[in-house]
Amino acid sequence: MNDDTRTPIHLRAGGTGLVVAVDGGRLPRILHWGPDLGPLTGDVLADLRRAALPAIGDSAVTYPQPVPVLPQLAEGWLGRPGLTGDDDGRRWAPKFRDAAYHLDGEADGGPLLRCTAHDPEYGLTAEIEIQVFAASGLVRQRARLRNDAAAPYRVGHLELALPVPSEATEILDLTGRWALERVPQRRPFHVGEWVRASRGGKPGLEHTTLLVAGEEGFGFRHGQVWATHLAWSGDQVLAAERTPAGTRHLAAGEILLAGEVVLGQGEWYRTPWQYGSWGTGLDELAARFHRHLRSRPGHPRSPRPVVLNTWEAVYFRHDLQALVALAERGAEVGAERFVLDDGWFLGRRDDTSSLGDWTVDPRVWPDGLEPLAARVRELGMDFGLWFEPEMVNLDSELAREHPEWVFDAGHGPGLPSRHQHVLDLGHPGAYAHVLERMSALVAALGIAYIKWDHNRYLLDAGHGPDGRPGVRRQVEQVYRLMAELKAAHPGLEIESCASGGGRVDLGVLDFADRVWPSDCNDPHERLEIQRWTGLLVPPEMQGTHIGAEESHTTHRAHPLDYRAEKALWGHLGIEVNLLTADDATRAGLARWVAFHKEHRSLLHSGQVVHADLPDPALRLEGVVAADRSEALYAFSVVARPATWPPGRVRLPGLDDDRLYTVRAVYPGEPPAAAAVLPPWQREGVTMPGRVLRLAGVEAPSLDVDRSVLLRVTGA
Repeated sequence: MNDDTRTPIHLRAGGTGLVVAVDGGRLPRILHWGPDLGPLTGDVLADLRRAALPAIGDSAVTYPQPVPVLPQLAEGWLGRPGLTGDDDGRRWAPKFRDAAYHLDGEADGGPLLRCTAHDPEYGLTAEIEIQVFAASGLVRQRARLRNDAAAPYRVGHLELALPVPSEATEILDLTGRWALERVPQRRPFHVGEWVRASRGGKPGLEHTTLLVAGEEGFGFRHGQVWATHLAWSGDQVLAAERTPAGTRHLAAGEILLAGEVVLGQGEWYRTPWQYGSWGTGLDELAARFHRHLRSRPGHPRSPRPVVLNTWEAVYFRHDLQALVALAERGAEVGAERFVLDDGWFLGRRDDTSSLGDWTVDPRVWPDGLEPLAARVRELGMDFGLWFEPEMVNLDSELAREHPEWVFDAGHGPGLPSRHQHVLDLGHPGAYAHVLERMSALVAALGIAYIKWDHNRYLLDAGHGPDGRPGVRRQVEQVYRLMAELKAAHPGLEIESCASGGGRVDLGVLDFADRVWPSDCNDPHERLEIQRWTGLLVPPEMQGTHIGAEESHTTHRAHPLDYRAEKALWGHLGIEVNLLTADDATRAGLARWVAFHKEHRSLLHSGQVVHADLPDPALRLEGVVAADRSEALYAFSVVARPATWPPGRVRLPGLDDDRLYTVRAVYPGEPPAAAAVLPPWQREGVTMPGRVLRLAGVEAPSLDVDRSVLLRVTGA
């Protein structure tokens, strides 16, 4: 069964082909990952295996053999090791063999290959699972490690790798900071390692989200691309590696702190899932992630309610009368969900105190939050509430009563960040306290939605009383807390917010219903932040809010129509202070909200597309219905172009053979009668999708930070 001639296993699903070598008793080696190769006979698969073998001279170490998804030093791999660990300096160079395989073609989601192998000298067992999803063609894999020996085994790291072909000559990843997340950067795929590590107990604002390798110059609509993502909300590493022998890999794994995983005899450690997507261009690559998320049983199915969030309107200045008035004006413009942000709990007048004291402040709310929640529901909206369950201020009743619940690595609670520290949910008492307080409020107030924030990094997360690292346990407890709250309160929705977009990953999205991509609502920045967050997250799971005329993070000022258009493309919300907004502003908001509701079934189910425009000052992106019967695009000018007028833009994603009518639409203010517009923009045009894709339409002439919506309907 495990001899050197065993035929490779072919996994086919969702348009993806994955050919895995399983011979020689070795761990799985991926021979092909990408487009479906079609049905292949055993003879063809055997020949494909032989075709992947190089001519080897006097040393196999220097030749590009197909490397296992768990590379091992003992097999001649000199790059990033798949497993590091030891037993007091022993058992540090494992070699797994005698691998046995089982293919489950009926597994939930898509075909699943399982491998079990052993290192008898070291007393270790490794299990690897590789799956291809039928709904999306997405690939995922994970590993489990068991210590079979009597002596404890300390795991340093365990990471898996997905090979990419030699055509992948360029790397794209993302960086960022607060209020400017998901900034793309590119570089050649040189020999060596390009490593992106995230530490601090969450992926972070600078997190790359995906690590992409592709053909030189790839874009959204062209060039073959491959990417990896780790479904984990804690410390992690993504790496692209090219070896002198010519192999290229994308690796991903959890970063383990000293002593976080020490396996006793019979104990297991399991890695998070590593995901892989591919496509012709980034749009196809992203569409696989979107289809995967939308195919899950727990994916939000109901229309995403338009949110009114109180933060930018009142900040910490909570007052029942003012908030009721805000809710009433929100209902008038079409809001469907009212979210009370930070400032409602005991003593919370600013951000210096009270985190952890999840009791409604009787001085501000003498009758509790019930009157506000009741009025919100009378207005036809559901009620949401802000929490930061993982954090604590030292100036709080909780910290004074239970200082042992605050993380401490041996030097006290450490540096404050935004006046806060981290509550160690690995303590059963701390976990039970937070769960009880949150659950009681959800039940008492009929809360439909939790805005779940996470602002401080876990810099010194020592679990008491001995100060051992508690980061990994904290992530597991957060997942558990979210799951228990949702199980106890069916229908409850959760948003993942972490100083903005600091926790955006498929791990938290197993429990959360949307993410907050950024604390920046400036539409100039949001266009790019949402575009690159969208490589992983579909529109209906991205919170996109219409902010104030002057952004509180950048102090740029934008007209309502541009702010609203950029918020249109996700889970729409309103941050405008409706208490001070004039009648014209509220009427404009109402028109945009109505337009969003009219089109959100398209926006939240269609395929996201982007045109690869040659001028970096221009953007064209949109959403095309799954059946390609309709589409909505936005053409935007983000900088002053070097030449003007911009020329024609092509509309991607439509059915080549279908006839479409294209019109410019203006949910807010229509253009002035004297505006200089291309003739088609005033009257519309009807052309086949092929013509719109290859020839396009004349672009509108716009000022910087202005846009036009294009409505496309099948004839």
